[in-house]
Amino acid sequence: MSDWLIYRGAGAPHDGIEHLPPPPPWREFDGGPLVPPPAALDPASERRLGVRPAEARHHRPGETERELVNAALYLRRPLLVTGAPGSGKSTLAHAVAYELGLGRVLSWPVVSRSTLRDGLYAYDAIGRLQDLQVARAAPQPSAAGREASSDPVDEPGGGIGRYIRLGPLGTALLPAARPRVLLVDELDKSDIDLPNDLLNVLEEGEFRIPELERLAGSAPEVPVLSDDGTRVTVRDGRVRCRAFPFIVLTSNGERDFPAPLLRRCIHLHIPLPDKERLASMVRAHFGEGAAERHEAVIDRFLDREPGDVRAVDQLFNAIHLTQQAGWTDEDEEETRRRLTAELMRPLDRTR
Repeated sequence: MSDWLIYRGAGAPHDGIEHLPPPPPWREFDGGPLVPPPAALDPASERRLGVRPAEARHHRPGETERELVNAALYLRRPLLVTGAPGSGKSTLAHAVAYELGLGRVLSWPVVSRSTLRDGLYAYDAIGRLQDLQVARAAPQPSAAGREASSDPVDEPGGGIGRYIRLGPLGTALLPAARPRVLLVDELDKSDIDLPNDLLNVLEEGEFRIPELERLAGSAPEVPVLSDDGTRVTVRDGRVRCRAFPFIVLTSNGERDFPAPLLRRCIHLHIPLPDKERLASMVRAHFGEGAAERHEAVIDRFLDREPGDVRAVDQLFNAIHLTQQAGWTDEDEEETRRRLTAELMRPLDRTR
C-alpha cells in the first residue's frame, strides 16, 4: 500500500522523485527551455541561506501528513498547512526538499505589507536610471573599446535584466526538470488581497514581467537574477513552469481563506505534537540523547491546562538555557524548575 509514496518521511535522501507519475491533464505545463538545477551548497552557505538539514533529517511525519504531501505532489497542487506555532509546518517543506533532493527551499516569509509582486520579482527602476545617466555622461570609448564594453546601454534591452531579480515564487516557477520547493510562510499574516491575488499564478503556473514584455520585440531574451543568485534567461517577458513546484502555504489559523484558494490547495492540519514527536524535534536541535536527558522538561511542556497555548520554541529555549547554564546540583534544581516554568508560560496568559 505504501508503494505509491514518493515522499516517505524517513529522513534519508532517495531518488523517488524520478518515479513521480505524469500530472493530471489539467495540471500539465509547457514552460520554455529548462533552467539548470540549483547548485549544491556547502555547510556555510546552507547556514547563510537558512537550509535546515538537521531538522529535515529528524522530521517524522504521521501517516496523514505523508499521504497529503504525496497527494499534493501527484496532483501538482499547493499544500496549505495549518497548525499551532512550532508544530512543524515550516520544517515539512525542508524535509520534503531534503529527502527528494530538490535543492534549497525557496522561502517567502509573508508580512502584512507583502504583495504578489514581492514574491514574483523586484525591479530597481531608480538604480537603472541612475546607472544609465552615469553611462551617458561618461566619455564615449573608441569603436574597439565599445565592443568590449560592459556598458548597460549597449546590452539587449538597455541592460534592464541587471535590475530585475526574481523572487522566491518567481524562481519556483522557472521551467525546471524537477519541482522546486517553495515555502510561503504565515500566509495568514498577509493583507486581505494577497490570497486572492495568488489564485491565477497558482492555477496557471506562470506570470509576466511587464517591463520585459514591452521590450520583447527588440530584446526577446533577457538574463535576470534568480532568488538563487544565478543568471537565468526570461523569454518574451514570460515565466512559465514545466514541473509545478511543491508549494507549502503555512497558516497559524489567525484568519480564514477565500474558498477559491482552498479549492486550489490540499489542506493539511498538523495537530499539537505528542511526546514522541517532541522528542524527535529535540534530537534534531540538540543531538542524540538530548530527549532522554531533558525528558522532565518535555513532560513539563506537555503538562498544560485545557486550552493553554504553547509554542515548541518555548521548549527549545528552556532546554538550551538548561544546557548552557549547566544546572546539575540539587541547589540549582529549583532555579532550573522555576525558569523553565517561566519560559514555558502559556502564550494566552499575561500573568
